Amino acid sequence: MAAKPPNGDPVQDAPEVTGPQHAAAGLPAVGHSLRIATRQMGARRTALTLLKVNQKDGFDCPGCAWPEPDKRHRAEFCENGAKAVAEEATLRRVTPAFFARHPVSDLARRSGYWLGQQGRLTQPMYLPEGADHYQPVPWERAFEIIADELTALASPDQAVFYTSGRTSNEAAFLYQLFAREFGTNNLPDCSNMCHESSGSALTETLGVGKGSVLLDDLHQADLIIVAGQNPGTNHPRMLSALEKAKAAGARVVSVNPLPEAGLERFKNPQTPRGLAAGGTPLTDLFLQIRIGGDQALFRALNRLLLETDGALDTAFIAEHTHGFEEFAKTARDTDWDEVLHATGLDRPAIDRLLAMVLGARRIVVCWAMGLTQHKHAVPTIREVVNFLLLRGNVGRPGAGVCPVRGHSNVQGDRTMGIFERPAPAFLDALEQEFGFAPPRHHGYDVVRAIRALRDGEAKVFFAMGGNFVAASPDTEVTEAAMRRARLTVHVSTKLNRSHVVTGARALILPTLGRTERDRQASGEQFVTVEDSMGMVHASRGTLEPAGPHLLSEPAIVCRLARAVLGPHSVVPWAEFEADYDRVRDRIARVVPGFEDFNTKVRRPGGFTLPHAPRDSRTFPTATGKANFTAAPVEYPRVPEGRLLLQTLRSHDQYNTTVYGLDDRYRGIKGGRRVVLVHPADAADAGLADGDYADLVGEWTDGVERRAPGFRVVHYPTPRGCAAAYYPETNVLVPLDHTAETSNTPASKSVVIRLEPVRDREHPQGTAVVG
Repeated sequence: MAAKPPNGDPVQDAPEVTGPQHAAAGLPAVGHSLRIATRQMGARRTALTLLKVNQKDGFDCPGCAWPEPDKRHRAEFCENGAKAVAEEATLRRVTPAFFARHPVSDLARRSGYWLGQQGRLTQPMYLPEGADHYQPVPWERAFEIIADELTALASPDQAVFYTSGRTSNEAAFLYQLFAREFGTNNLPDCSNMCHESSGSALTETLGVGKGSVLLDDLHQADLIIVAGQNPGTNHPRMLSALEKAKAAGARVVSVNPLPEAGLERFKNPQTPRGLAAGGTPLTDLFLQIRIGGDQALFRALNRLLLETDGALDTAFIAEHTHGFEEFAKTARDTDWDEVLHATGLDRPAIDRLLAMVLGARRIVVCWAMGLTQHKHAVPTIREVVNFLLLRGNVGRPGAGVCPVRGHSNVQGDRTMGIFERPAPAFLDALEQEFGFAPPRHHGYDVVRAIRALRDGEAKVFFAMGGNFVAASPDTEVTEAAMRRARLTVHVSTKLNRSHVVTGARALILPTLGRTERDRQASGEQFVTVEDSMGMVHASRGTLEPAGPHLLSEPAIVCRLARAVLGPHSVVPWAEFEADYDRVRDRIARVVPGFEDFNTKVRRPGGFTLPHAPRDSRTFPTATGKANFTAAPVEYPRVPEGRLLLQTLRSHDQYNTTVYGLDDRYRGIKGGRRVVLVHPADAADAGLADGDYADLVGEWTDGVERRAPGFRVVHYPTPRGCAAAYYPETNVLVPLDHTAETSNTPASKSVVIRLEPVRDREHPQGTAVVG
C-alpha cells in the first residue's frame, strides 16, 4: 500500500554525516527506487508504471532529458527517474478539503519537501484578494478571472508567460502562439537559468544552439571529457553510455570541483557485474578544478595544442573555420601562472590531459551547470568549442559538443518557440501560417521578468509548470516581486512554494501528468518531446488521471486563449484542443525539421532533427563557418578569508523537487542545511566539522544576503571552494549577478563568508526548500 503523506515537517537540525561514497547505482539504487515508488504508488502500480517509462509504446520520463537507446531494456529508467515518476503517479491527493484545513499563511511556513509530499492537485483553486484560504473554482470561472486581468492591462507586455521544461512540444507551441497572438514575447523559461549560456555560445560559434552529438557518438568516442557535471545524480542513465564507451576503448576525463561517485565507478543494475561485483571504473583522469577555472583549463590546452607539431587538423581549420589567427595569437599569449592559479591544478596534471587528447582522434566534451552558471560562462563554452575545432572534432562521428540538458523537454520547448528573443524567421513563419503579425521586440527572460515584477512593470504572471519562486535567484527579491503582481497563475501537478508566494490574487490550475491518459473529443491523444540530443518521440500516458477535474496542458492553453482572445482570434483553438494531430500539422509548417511530423513521430523511437554542423559540416553562422573566438581568461576573484560557493542538487532531488532529505553519494543523511568545506578553510573560519554557521553572501551592491544555520561538513573540495544545496542557498545569489550575454544567474560562483553559530538552537532559516 502507498504510505500517507507526512503530517509535519521533519526536523533537519542534526544531519548524519558519514563521508562520500565511491560508486553509484547497484543494488542500493534499486532498493531506494522501489522504496520511494511503493511508498507513493503501492507495489502493483509501481510495477505497471515503471515498466512503461521510456518505452517506445510508453511515456517519457518526466525527469531528465537524456536520450533512450534504440534497443531498450525492460526497465529503461534510473533511480531518479523512478523517483520522478513516483512523485507524479502518487496515490496521494490534495483536495479542496486540504486547502480548507490549511491557510496559505500556514503553507508558507512549510518546507517545499512537505508541500510536494502531500500529493496530486485535483481541482482548480482560487485565492481571492485578501483571503488566506484557496477555494475551489470552476474552470470557466478561472479562465474568466485570467481573461479579465489580461484584457485590463495597459499593454500585453505587462504579462509574463513562464514555461517549465516538462511542457510537451504541443503545449509549448500552443502557449507561445497564444502569447504572441495576445501581443508579447515575454516568454521566459527554465533554460534562462541553466543552459542559456550553452545556447548563446554555440549559436555564435557553430550556428546551432544545441549539442552536435548523438548517443552513438558517445559510444564511438576515443576520449570523453565530462566538465562541470554530475551524471550520477543528475543524468544517471548517462553512466550506461559511458560504460559502453569504456568497453569500446574510450577514456574518460572528469573535470569538477567535487569528486562524484557516479564518475568514479558505476555499478550497472542491468548487469550481473554491476549488481554483484565491483562495477566499472569510469574516470581515467580526475582533474579537481577550482570553481570557475574551466575556461583557463581549456585555454591552456589550446595553447599546448598550438605549440605541438602535427596536433592541429589544418585542413578542417582552413576549410570550415573563421577567426583562427586572432584566436591563436590570444591563446599563445596565455599566462601559465594565471592558468595554474585559476584552475588550482599543477602543470603535470594538465600535461597528462594533453597526452590523452593527442592520443584521441574522436573527442566529445560534455558539460552542464558547472560551466553555464558563471559570469564568464559564455566565453568558457566558446573556449570548449575552440578546443574541439582545433582537431576537427565537430561533424565527425564520435566527436562534438554535448551540453547535457536537465528537464525532459527543455530543449523541445525552445525549438517550439518558447524564447523571449525569437528569430525573425520563426516569427515570419508564424505570421505566414496563422495570418497575424506577432510582436517583433524582445521580451523578458527570467531575470528581467523578476525585475519587471519588482518594479511594477509586469502585473500578471502565468507559469506553465515549474516552481518559479524556488528556482529563481535572490529569494527575498523574487518573493517580494511576485507579491507585487495583480494575479499569479500556476499550471501544476503538485503543490510547491510558488503556490504560497502569490500576487494579490492567485490561481492553481491542475493538469495531467506524463504518466496519465489524455482523452479529448477526437479520442485518446499523445504528446511529443525532444531529448538532449535532438531526438523527437511520442509520449503516451498509461494511468487514469488523478481526478476528473484535470485538464491537459494543451487544453488549458486552448481554453485560456478562447477566453482571452475571444471570437476574433485567427487560430482554431477548439480544433487544436480536440485533436493534437492538428497542432502537429501546423508545427510541421512552421518549425524546420518537423516536416511530415505526424508520420515521422509515429515511427517507433521517433526521428532525429537535422543539425547542419553534425550532418554536413556546414555552419549557419554570420560568417558561414565555425567561428574561433578570442577572449581574455576570466575566473572568479575571491577576497582573502572568503569562499566561493557553488549551489548544487542532492541525490534525493530533481531541480526544486525534493524527494527526500538524504544525499547518499555524499554521505549526508537526514538534512539539507549543510555546507561542504575543505577542513583547512573551516579551521580558518574557526569552525570544526559538525559546527554550525550562517552563510553570508557578499556582492558589489553591499546588500547582506544570509542563509542561516548550516552544518559544516569537512569535504574534499578545493581550497577556497564550498558547496551547498539549492534552493536553500538561492537566497545568496544576487539577481543581477549573471552571465554576460546569456543573463543566466551565476549560481556556481557566489562569494560568501562563514559566520559561526555558537548557539546550537540555531534557526532553520527563511530560505525555504522548494
